[in-house]
Amino acid sequence: MDIFYWSPFISKVATISSAIRSAESLVKYSQKQINVSIIDSIGEWEEYKDIINPKIKIIKLNNKNYYKRLPRGSYIKSRLSYLIIFFLNFNKLKKLINKKKPNFLIIHLMTVLPIFLTLFFKNNTKIILRISGLPKLNFLRYFFWKMFANKIYKVTCPTVGTYNYLLEKRIFDKKKLHVLYDPAILMKDYAKKKSKKIEVFDFDKKKIIVGIGRLTKQKNFVLLISAFKEILKKYPNYLLIILGEGEQKLELLKLTKDLNIENKVHLVGHQENVYKYLINADCFILTSLWEDPGFVILEAGLSNTTVISSNCPNGPKEILDQENNGYLFMNNNKNELIKKFDEFKKEDISHIYEKKKNLKKKLKKFTIYSHFKTLEKIISLEN
Repeated sequence: MDIFYWSPFISKVATISSAIRSAESLVKYSQKQINVSIIDSIGEWEEYKDIINPKIKIIKLNNKNYYKRLPRGSYIKSRLSYLIIFFLNFNKLKKLINKKKPNFLIIHLMTVLPIFLTLFFKNNTKIILRISGLPKLNFLRYFFWKMFANKIYKVTCPTVGTYNYLLEKRIFDKKKLHVLYDPAILMKDYAKKKSKKIEVFDFDKKKIIVGIGRLTKQKNFVLLISAFKEILKKYPNYLLIILGEGEQKLELLKLTKDLNIENKVHLVGHQENVYKYLINADCFILTSLWEDPGFVILEAGLSNTTVISSNCPNGPKEILDQENNGYLFMNNNKNELIKKFDEFKKEDISHIYEKKKNLKKKLKKFTIYSHFKTLEKIISLEN
């Protein structure tokens, strides 16, 4: 059995590790003979070759590496890059699928191309559409999915909330929809990274709040920084550390200066090891406008760090089980975030411990093995 993964990207997003671990779950746990490959569309997978299981083949569609040349840094530039990827790989992806005839093509990102190419596939390759985040169902996407619904074999959703959302929209037949939790938890990775030290900050005298994510409108760091300004008035012994890169970096730096808290807020860029920050944090705050499921919540839970999150759709509410596993505040509401932080600071330590314990129990659904067992049923490897 041959299974191909299609997941092109132009920036570092959580879906990259999700696709890698999903592919690795198949070669690690399946008792069947499976050949798993990841399609490299523009050279984006080049820097990941050393960390991908050698049993997984990387199929390069282009001899030249276009990854670093593509425009990025804004919405318009990213959309231009998607168009380049589409036209650059149109014939090459079509020829690859028609030649290799994989049993399954699992598509994570930039899914328009492989779905459209089903019109030209001359084999029985089954398309599995992975919904990597809460989909924005504008007219074009709704129409496109509806038109190609019969060409898609299965649709996997990262949360129950997204599953119910798509069920209500009646785009796909109910039999095609499945909840498949991301393989976000890798214990070996955590064990290797958790003991690393952070050399820059002095934690003996300061407590820290951590925020993690791409510096984009979705992550809503403007709200976090603005709320932190108010938090400092009552709790001055805090630092805010934000991990991530993105187009809003200069805007956020300017905001910290305008609020006169540039010495209290540190934007440290993208970090491969988030655990060493989370383990040292008093709490992790997520201010996203939408998140599905919210990998960083899971990483915080694994690090035994208290989570305060917006109640945005869809993942945080589900992972935090309302407030049994953490704290939720009204989406995009600064005052509610400040109140929730104050509630956390006044909470009895036994109640905080209970929330942390409950969140850790939730993590079992997001292990690489649990992911495999569900994926195995979806692609009927047992038959």
